[in-house]
Amino acid sequence: MELSDLRAFARITDLMSVSAAARALGLPKSGVSRALARLERDVGVLLVDRSTRHLRLTDAGAHFRPHALRILADVDEAGAALDGLGAVPAGSLTISLPFTIATALVAPMLPAFMARYPQVRVVLAVENRFIDMPADPVDLMIRVGPMADSDLIVRRLLVSETWLCASPDYIAARGTPLRAADLSDHRLIGYHDRTIVYVDVPSGDAGRIELAPAIAISDAAALLPVVLAGAGIAPLPDFLARSLVADGRLVRLRPTIAREHSVIHAVYPSHRSLSAKVRVFIDALAASISHLELGEQAL
Repeated sequence: MELSDLRAFARITDLMSVSAAARALGLPKSGVSRALARLERDVGVLLVDRSTRHLRLTDAGAHFRPHALRILADVDEAGAALDGLGAVPAGSLTISLPFTIATALVAPMLPAFMARYPQVRVVLAVENRFIDMPADPVDLMIRVGPMADSDLIVRRLLVSETWLCASPDYIAARGTPLRAADLSDHRLIGYHDRTIVYVDVPSGDAGRIELAPAIAISDAAALLPVVLAGAGIAPLPDFLARSLVADGRLVRLRPTIAREHSVIHAVYPSHRSLSAKVRVFIDALAASISHLELGEQAL
């Protein structure tokens, strides 16, 4: 496959028009058509259906397109790296991350990062869905929890502790649960519509109870206003709850959930391990949240 053919295919599928792609590339329409035909011959399948009035990707073309875009991005990045080892990180950096991480950890560090690296264009794809990194045009993922074995590079950023919290108004109205068993008399909020295991501190499993939430909200940042409004008791990540507990807007309770520690990871494809823009962003994020780290003893 020729890179020029890949670029023609990418531009055609961006604009869904051979004529528009030719104008964008500054090439004759016939040359762009030949490039697409040559690429289809090389891969052995039809990538773009040209039998109708409007172009459309075939199933093979839709599957092939993200890989072609990734190849072109890698080539462009490699060329930029050869401009000099001290080259300033530049280009678009697309990051997939959950809403809570985006609002609580990433958004606060973005102004300083952008001031230091003005040539990097940051795109935050705020979502909780699974991302297939070889197929999706994403440079970096920030994820919470254990990571499955794969060919992706995983860097641990932070160990977060889960705090069971309620508002002072809720506590005043319903009382303070001192043991896990006391939670059966309270309104509980969870992240999923399934039971949660609560334990006593410090006795652990000696005081253990499994209860279903009265309210289920899939993201901590969306759950937080409900807790602050006095609707119930909820597990919150310490980086979200700490300042609210310190200023008295939330009360941290003695019982906790059975799995009270979570690990936040930066994840990126192995072929991106030397990407300057990915590396400097991960370093900046890790530095900005390092004061929140619980340490190895929390694992």
